[in-house]
Amino acid sequence: MAIRKSSKLSQKAVLKQILKRCSSLGKKNGYDDDDGLPLDVPKGHFAVYVGENRSRYIVPISFLNHPEFQCLLRRAEEEFGFDHEMGITIPCEEEVFRSLTSMLG
Repeated sequence: MAIRKSSKLSQKAVLKQILKRCSSLGKKNGYDDDDGLPLDVPKGHFAVYVGENRSRYIVPISFLNHPEFQCLLRRAEEEFGFDHEMGITIPCEEEVFRSLTSMLG
């Protein structure tokens, strides 16, 4: 279940867009003014929002290489797009997300 090439963007372009979006939210409180990264997110990780309550999870960038996680990102793009203020929102239940990430990590 790898991200298939869409008519809009290649997989590489989508991943670059995701990483850029994750690191370009530095204009708000809680973000480092020098590099624009969230102060509570360790290097090599990024934040996603999951579930009905939009709970925040910090996940390693290495998850981007896993087909299962790529499938979640494709669903996120289809449902929400990547151009919104809150960051990447994953459209699945928290329990399912925690189960998947525990298998990947």
